[in-house]
Amino acid sequence: MRLTSWDPFTDMDRLFNRMWSVMPAGLPRLAPGSNGDNRVEWSPSANISETEREYLIRAELPAVKKEDVKVTLEGGMITIQGERKQQQEEKEEKYHRVESIYGSFTRSFMLPDDVDAESVRCEDRDGVLTVHIPKVRAGRREPKLIRVE
Repeated sequence: MRLTSWDPFTDMDRLFNRMWSVMPAGLPRLAPGSNGDNRVEWSPSANISETEREYLIRAELPAVKKEDVKVTLEGGMITIQGERKQQQEEKEEKYHRVESIYGSFTRSFMLPDDVDAESVRCEDRDGVLTVHIPKVRAGRREPKLIRVE
């Protein structure tokens, strides 16, 4: 029988990481920074739907400029990343409460096999990023024969 020492802090870290992973996407999370301090992370909420011709991802990105958003598709996964930058404070204004969350964000989604990766397009309207992911039409994708060597 092997004896190991118990580290309660490791168990607490695992518990908190599990709890944070099931929290809704839009809630801010405290994450360790690179220099030892903590920083707040946020994720935009997203709705995913499907029509006969395409899949749609709608991510809520209020106050995020389209220049600050990057959408990539690689290995069957689509990733939306960007940054909400903090506005310059007005010298005449005295803030009593600030609830807006600023900083970088990343959301990734696995895609089904029937997507046309070459025809994905994005549009930004009224603070909502819509990603259009067309489906491959039946008969368009030909089976590939893989030879066994």
